[in-house]
Amino acid sequence: MAFMKRKPTSSQQNPAQPAQKLPAGTGQTDDAGDWDDTLLNTGTALLASGWVRLAVTLAAVALFVSTLTVHLALSQQWVFAILCMAVALLLSRIQGRVLTVSLVALSVFMSMRYLYWRVTQTLDFTTPLDQVFGYLLLAAEGYAVLMLLCSYFQTLWPLHRRPVPLPADTSAWPTVDVFIPTYNEPLEVVRQSVLAATLLDWPADKLRVYMLDDGRRPEFRQFCEQAGVEYLTRPDNKHAKAGNLNAALAKTNGEFVAVFDCDHVTTRSFLQICMGWFLKDPKMAMVQTPHVFYSPDPFERNLETFRKVPNEGDLFYGVLQNGNDLWNAAFFCGSCAVLRRSALEEVGGVATESVTEDALTALKMSMKGYNTAYLAIPQAAGLATESLGRHVGQRIRWARGMAEIFRQFNPLLIKGLSVPQRLCYLSAMMHFFFGLPRLVFLITPMAYLFFGAHVFHASALMVLAYAVPHLVISSIGASRIQGRFRHSFWSEVYETVLAWYVVVPALQAVFFPGSKGFNVTSKGGVIRKSFLDWAMARPYIGLLVINLTGFVVGIVGLIRSPGWPEAMSIVFNLVWVIYNVMNLSAAAGVATESRQLRLTPRVQIQLPAAVRLADGRHVACQTSDYSQGGLGLVLPEDAPMPQRGERILVSVFRDDYEGKFPAEVQVVRGHNVGVSFPALTIDQERDLMRVTFSRADSWIASWGRYRPDRPLRSLFEVLGVGMRGLKDLFRFVLLGGRERLSRVAETAASKMGSKQS
Repeated sequence: MAFMKRKPTSSQQNPAQPAQKLPAGTGQTDDAGDWDDTLLNTGTALLASGWVRLAVTLAAVALFVSTLTVHLALSQQWVFAILCMAVALLLSRIQGRVLTVSLVALSVFMSMRYLYWRVTQTLDFTTPLDQVFGYLLLAAEGYAVLMLLCSYFQTLWPLHRRPVPLPADTSAWPTVDVFIPTYNEPLEVVRQSVLAATLLDWPADKLRVYMLDDGRRPEFRQFCEQAGVEYLTRPDNKHAKAGNLNAALAKTNGEFVAVFDCDHVTTRSFLQICMGWFLKDPKMAMVQTPHVFYSPDPFERNLETFRKVPNEGDLFYGVLQNGNDLWNAAFFCGSCAVLRRSALEEVGGVATESVTEDALTALKMSMKGYNTAYLAIPQAAGLATESLGRHVGQRIRWARGMAEIFRQFNPLLIKGLSVPQRLCYLSAMMHFFFGLPRLVFLITPMAYLFFGAHVFHASALMVLAYAVPHLVISSIGASRIQGRFRHSFWSEVYETVLAWYVVVPALQAVFFPGSKGFNVTSKGGVIRKSFLDWAMARPYIGLLVINLTGFVVGIVGLIRSPGWPEAMSIVFNLVWVIYNVMNLSAAAGVATESRQLRLTPRVQIQLPAAVRLADGRHVACQTSDYSQGGLGLVLPEDAPMPQRGERILVSVFRDDYEGKFPAEVQVVRGHNVGVSFPALTIDQERDLMRVTFSRADSWIASWGRYRPDRPLRSLFEVLGVGMRGLKDLFRFVLLGGRERLSRVAETAASKMGSKQS
């Protein structure tokens, strides 16, 4: 696979590397050995010839195209499909990079064969209704295949970059400015990010931490004075976060800039992990690390999948960014990254032409010939959006921003990018147009069930003979490559939830561009009781009702069907509808907001600790979890137990360091004790960060540690959350009906009472 290797820059080559030694025995003088060597060298020279490689490539392409375009009878196509699926299953069970490439090649072949068959054999429509739904479905399928090919290109051969050690002499280390922008987030969220940044392992005379407050709040300025960090603000909020960062760039002078969102808490090792690449490669403009969240997002909380199923963003940071890095196309993601100031200034600072200023900034750097890098080592963690409404609002902004970039900086047309870089950026931009194809998939079966429209000019069995191997093998291939960070069928749930909301902003940004306000994604907050977010769920409920109605109509039609071909077409569409109902029900489950009473989520971890009770006795123990405001402790079985409300002193250890914190007991359950920290000083807060959030190993052990993906098991998991979502929907509908009837009865009784009086 040498053709897939990224060509190293001059700064990545190691001139001190010794030449490769020849195998033992080479150069013997016997005639047979000389003859064998001559043949070997001649064959190698022929294979290395550019003309021979071109001929082999053309022959392979010709064979691929001829096999892809051959038409088979129904029985022959089924035999071929079954054999290909069996080969795919066999390849998926054997480890090896070459076998992964073979599986992907088979997947690409079957998907392209299906698409070729669709275009050449199934578009003989007879009515305008057939044409409308038929071409819409073909366009949606074409988009899906295009994104599948882009995904394979990005993820087939990930780079898995490793950190570069820094020089032992710290005087050679560069100066770094740490920027923490904030606008309307509460101080409780921001303060731990700021305190963690002050703990970065970097020479004090080469590190400056800045809070960039676009809210211009006096209490934030006061906190910065107490914490010993710089406070910067500006008179307006022009260009939102990008403008905030650019204003800070004009007032600072560090050689490098590290950026953290105000809810991202960095570990102490962040700079030592990232900075080596800048010293090794003078053209390195940006190093990005993963975004990890220690609180569940709405999908994880409402579907109860936190730490069980990879979340929506895990695929990007776990797989796609590593693949982008191979092609020198790693993206800047707005936080948990370091940028070279000189490169940033050369592209005019952080980009302001799009609300996704981070991705556009990286694109501009790539256009200037700079290198970007991705280190898949979690070095910071933050708060996920705590409600579906805020989560959707964030994705709407991303969709609009990437569509804006596509319109103004189309990667296929702009100058300065390599072909692989163009494809990586194109894939990222095209991804956010998924809303329209997803909606097409959700409504297309009803065209046949309601109106008798034929979107395929082929029998149901022939459609299945081509579609099933395409879907099955692509699912196996995706599971093979992405299984650690994306389980099968869950992407359909994520897309179903977001499709209705992202389709209009994405299309509007391309075809009807206009200025819109920048919305900050709020972090931190509580949900005091479970409820169904009717405003967010309304589109899913409408589509769910349509699909359920289609299912009933299909069952009636199946009972009345005059013959086998029509019955098979109805069954085909009924299976499609069942799959849609499963995803729409899961979407309704996501809209059922679960209670969340904790303002500061707890992180599960076992650390050595000790407790000094009010009577002076000491008890060695360990932590079970921690948060910004408290600890969970597990005491030995024979240990004296504190009482609720008792003031104690808690020690937490990190290597040889001991942090001591005055605490108050809040919960005592058996040998488990929960304590809070009602009155810590700034230095004690910093110490608490040092032994908890800022530990270098805080997030590495837990990131990506999901059970391996099994497509069939994942299908049943999605079916299970769909059934639960359907049950929750009916429960809230009935509950809402009872509440409305109760209000009507109370109103009627009130009116009757007023009349009698």
